[in-house]
Amino acid sequence: MTNGEMLDEIVEAAVAQGQAPGVVAAVAHGDETYVKAAGNMAVDGPPMREDTVFRISSTTKPITAAVILGLIEDGRLRLDEPVDRLLPELAGRRVLRRPDGPLDDTVEAERPVTVRDLLTFTWGFGMQGAMFTAAQAWPIVTAVEERELSSFGPPRPDTTPEPDTWLRRLAELPLLAQPGERWLYSAGSQVLGVLAARAGGAPFGEVMRDRILRPLGMRDTGFYAEDPARLATAYENRNGQLTVTDPPDGAWSRPPRFPDGAGGLVSTAADLLAFGRMLLRGGDPVLTPTTVAEMTRDQLTDLQRARVWPGFSFLGDRGWGYGVSVLADGSYTWEGGLGTTWVNVPDQDLTVVVLTQRAADETGMPGVCDEVLAAVRA
Repeated sequence: MTNGEMLDEIVEAAVAQGQAPGVVAAVAHGDETYVKAAGNMAVDGPPMREDTVFRISSTTKPITAAVILGLIEDGRLRLDEPVDRLLPELAGRRVLRRPDGPLDDTVEAERPVTVRDLLTFTWGFGMQGAMFTAAQAWPIVTAVEERELSSFGPPRPDTTPEPDTWLRRLAELPLLAQPGERWLYSAGSQVLGVLAARAGGAPFGEVMRDRILRPLGMRDTGFYAEDPARLATAYENRNGQLTVTDPPDGAWSRPPRFPDGAGGLVSTAADLLAFGRMLLRGGDPVLTPTTVAEMTRDQLTDLQRARVWPGFSFLGDRGWGYGVSVLADGSYTWEGGLGTTWVNVPDQDLTVVVLTQRAADETGMPGVCDEVLAAVRA
């Protein structure tokens, strides 16, 4: 069986098993690329295409990090500078004494938040597992929901306010931890999007397009689908039934008020392969090899790792770089909770992309995401 036949079999079996209505899997090795599409763009919808557009949710984070790193290379930002210069709303932070405590029970932040803190998710604000299992909603969780910040859950382009309003509302809230103390998921990438816009002097989508998307030919990546007819219908599994969460003409069919750097992008297999290959060749033409090496190595200190709150146990055998999860074997990756994954394996010169339109559930991501990577690596 050839590698292409093996990939075909895995993807077609995933659709037959009902893991998702459709799947696109893509592998690049050296100058060779193989793409397989199977199933449908929607239940009883048109056939899945190799160029189908998907909501990639958290797979957005590595691309956001690359934008910021490019701005650092150009001198628009400095890695260890306080963000107060461009984000004065975040000056003078207060920190909750307990993450589940009342919003007015705080202490002063021991130091300002830096750009590095945002890139490594150690700036003091974000998701931790206990906030989702608490018997009563934590005050900070309720406050985030009331302000429509979309910081503790999936992206919501139809309700999240425009960037200046979003940052002002965020700044009304205390941090959950001291800057640099703990790893907390996701919200750092949202702030990075606002920071990139202010440092770049243009809306975040334009800065991303000029610095990353256009040079790499990523024509189908953006914060909404310019051709909704190519956008797969989004689903989640509710009580064993696939339920539509966003149709092609839904929230991702028009420009959002808030271009969410943590989870707002749509993209295709070809575009994500282009991004992955850029990193594997050392960043050309958008980043330097030194920057890529820093982006893709574990940046967490031993103390930060020891202080990770329960709920993100994956950090036990992984690290975190700048916008990417780093594994012990040198590979780096990130998934999108709406059903997508992207992996670079440097020692095999491999980039692997698997795109589905079914969100992760209590069992995890659709199994085809791991199945394709395991088969290709073997």
